Amino acid sequence: MKLVFAGTPEVAVPALDALIASGRHEVAAVVTRPDAPAGRGRRLVASPVAERAEEAGIEVLKPAKPRDPGFLERLREIAPDCCPVVAYGALLPRVALDVPARGWVNLHFSLLPAWRGAAPVQHALMAGDEITGASTFLIEEGLDSGPVYGTVTETVRHTDTSGDLLTRLAFAGAGLLAATMDGIEDGSLEAVPQPAEGVTLAPKITVEDARVDWTAPALRVDRVVRGCTPAPGAWTTFRGERLKLVQAVPLPDRSDLAPGQLAAGKNNVYVGTGSHAVELLWVQAQGKKPMRAADWARGARITEGERVGD
Repeated sequence: MKLVFAGTPEVAVPALDALIASGRHEVAAVVTRPDAPAGRGRRLVASPVAERAEEAGIEVLKPAKPRDPGFLERLREIAPDCCPVVAYGALLPRVALDVPARGWVNLHFSLLPAWRGAAPVQHALMAGDEITGASTFLIEEGLDSGPVYGTVTETVRHTDTSGDLLTRLAFAGAGLLAATMDGIEDGSLEAVPQPAEGVTLAPKITVEDARVDWTAPALRVDRVVRGCTPAPGAWTTFRGERLKLVQAVPLPDRSDLAPGQLAAGKNNVYVGTGSHAVELLWVQAQGKKPMRAADWARGARITEGERVGD
């Protein structure tokens, strides 16, 4: 088939690579979000998908909105058979959805109908899911509600951050998307409607969602820290300033600290929760780089009875 691939961030690059490498289909063009300011200089930078497409000599389209007339005209000129999508980052209007004969097929990082929305991996971790995965489905105008072509599953490890899990799913999902394109082309795959039961939503994680509630059990604190790492970053407050929590582990054998109460030793920093304590391993103070929590505590000269989260 002739394909137009739509995607933007680094997590979409493995799928683009898999389609290029398959040799079975022609990736005629790539659609991605416009260049965005990045770094201290805030200079405009192309998306990771745009950079990879340019390296491969593939035409790159960067519409401000996918309903822009110039983009739609070019899409019709290319006349793709199918448009695979991975984390493109913009809603596709009906006028665009109608262009490819076999539709737009999205790779979504959950086992649909669970975790429809922008942040499925973060929500799966924060909810304590033990198994997650990726799905390919035919895009409709509803939110991740279209019929499913295929899935792959992935076990959630107890140390996984959303970054760790998303990286594994990006590579497993790349193979799934390539296989889905093959199955659509040869007629061996048929999309199956999603069940009405089991629908959960995964909206974008806000900064406030990422604030740690120290009255919650240690297990919940652990899930929030891992689910919000690397973005948007779990956080609390210390002496009136924001403190980012990069890595923390629950300690089931210590329960002598009140919620938010700090205890700093020579090589360890503990915080009380609504159940047992957690040990802070890595933190990032405001305006500083990430550092070992013990080094941060020594520099801060934490006194007995001090707390986080007040």
